[in-house]
Amino acid sequence: MSESLFDMSEFMKKDEPTPEQAVTVQEEAKEDEIPSAPELDVQKAVVESLAADKAEMAAVIASLKAEIATLKARADEESGKTDEVRSELLVVRATVEEKDRTIDALKHELARKDSELAARMEKEFDLQERNPNALALLDREIEVPDRFPGETRDHVLEVIAAARAVAEAEGRVRKAQLLEAVLMANEPNGLLAKRREELEKLFSENNNLVNGPVLEELKNRGISHKNGEDYLLPSEIMKRNY
Repeated sequence: MSESLFDMSEFMKKDEPTPEQAVTVQEEAKEDEIPSAPELDVQKAVVESLAADKAEMAAVIASLKAEIATLKARADEESGKTDEVRSELLVVRATVEEKDRTIDALKHELARKDSELAARMEKEFDLQERNPNALALLDREIEVPDRFPGETRDHVLEVIAAARAVAEAEGRVRKAQLLEAVLMANEPNGLLAKRREELEKLFSENNNLVNGPVLEELKNRGISHKNGEDYLLPSEIMKRNY
């Protein structure tokens, strides 16, 4: 078979650009990639706007962080104060509870003493009511009862003591001896002297005036402050009653 007179591959090859054509194509491609001046201005403005927004957001974030730190510090400070106040309240509450217990104990002790005193007074006055002269040295009229246990007895003993002193001063030896023997066997219970001192103190504290508090106390003791329609002085009240 004879060789073909035509080579078909030659017709199938593409035409390759010349060097000049290649340079032209590259320049056109570069021109397509490079943005125009207006496009650069727009991009620059967008970048600057984004940068400004970013800076503003960074400032806001920094401000918020500072506020958060301040609030945390204040919260910690207030929490410390709250703990301190809470501790003080616990101390105060414990003190109050302790004082309440002390008051309750004192009230209990006072009630016990009041009960004991009432029982003793009832016993003494019961004895006086059953036998009024049992508390005196000498028998007396029971229509004049004692204001307190042993009132008559203490008065009699004071009179005997004064009489003994006079007897000794006058040289009445026998009388003085007999009165001394009576005093040795009968000691006063001291209520008369105590009541006298209490009344003197009452008058002294009120500047020797018979005012409201004094009248109230005299009433409680069964002591009159008048002689008929005439008002008595404190010294007169003392003499008339003690």
